[in-house]
Amino acid sequence: MTDAYVAIEGGRVVEARSRAPGTTRGELVFTTAYTGYEESLTDPSYEEQILTFSYPLIGNYGVREERFESDRVHPRGVIARELTGDVAEWLESEEVPAVDHLDTRELVTGIRDEGAMKCGIAAGPDATEDDALAELKRCEHMSDHTDIGARVSVGEPELFNSDGDGETVALIDCGAKGSILDSLVERDAVVHVLPYDATEDDVAAVDPDVLFISNGPGDPENFEQTKALVDSYVGETPMAGICLGQQVVASALGGSTEKMEFGHRGVNQPVRDLRTDRVVMTTQNHGYTVAEPGDKLEVTQINVNDDTPEGLENDDLEIITRQYHPEANPGPNDSKGFFDDVLAMAED
Repeated sequence: MTDAYVAIEGGRVVEARSRAPGTTRGELVFTTAYTGYEESLTDPSYEEQILTFSYPLIGNYGVREERFESDRVHPRGVIARELTGDVAEWLESEEVPAVDHLDTRELVTGIRDEGAMKCGIAAGPDATEDDALAELKRCEHMSDHTDIGARVSVGEPELFNSDGDGETVALIDCGAKGSILDSLVERDAVVHVLPYDATEDDVAAVDPDVLFISNGPGDPENFEQTKALVDSYVGETPMAGICLGQQVVASALGGSTEKMEFGHRGVNQPVRDLRTDRVVMTTQNHGYTVAEPGDKLEVTQINVNDDTPEGLENDDLEIITRQYHPEANPGPNDSKGFFDDVLAMAED
């Protein structure tokens, strides 16, 4: 039964089945991940996007809250070839429209050929094509969401593992996944989670051994205050970053960023370390990348598929960043040693 419509940039409308009713809009992207759908759906980096799963069946091992990366679903809408009842009920309870019973292979091929594009969804018994097209018309470009950090960051500072014996970390929350915090706490770090727009004084009050810029959604050029922090503390405090964090660090230090055609989203992205010539498999979720690192950062890792920068470092300034997610759950776990390297850098 057709009771949902997906309107894609250019005016094309695809019929589908409603699994969670409502209307929504966002940037249409896809992930190739075949496990970890709970982690993907609660990843703050998917804010303002419509997430399409290329794997045909989503929900085959249920929904468990302990796997969540945040306290809510972040994509504005969800598309799959087949959603199980558990996932459909979860999305409906979160008021996130979801549809299935459409050719996701064709959608993914279209995104790969034409790039991430605007999308509108209308789902439910009263949904019409016009409703989906109206949502599409209201959709904004990702770079236009200048306030996106405020929607995914903590509002006030939070402290974790206050009795820890390890290094003190100021984690700037631009939309941090819970697994980043867990990875630091597991290594006995004392972690102060600060808002994305934290000031120099906010960081100084923490007196951190490491300034850590998290992942997050949207255009890194919109995180002006976070870039100002990097500029203020570079050379004074060891610095790390993941995903958006790498882009923010590079931009703050004289580099540049750019929007990718369709981004990297999945659990099978190969990355080569230029120093060791070793290749690891990584989980990624980003639509922007570092175009030029500037003269203060060395590219130490690249994506095997397209040569985009995956790791930046400066040994003298004590900076280490990664474009991918070393902490990713359910995996792969090839690069979890990144957190050991960061804390060792601070200890030294």
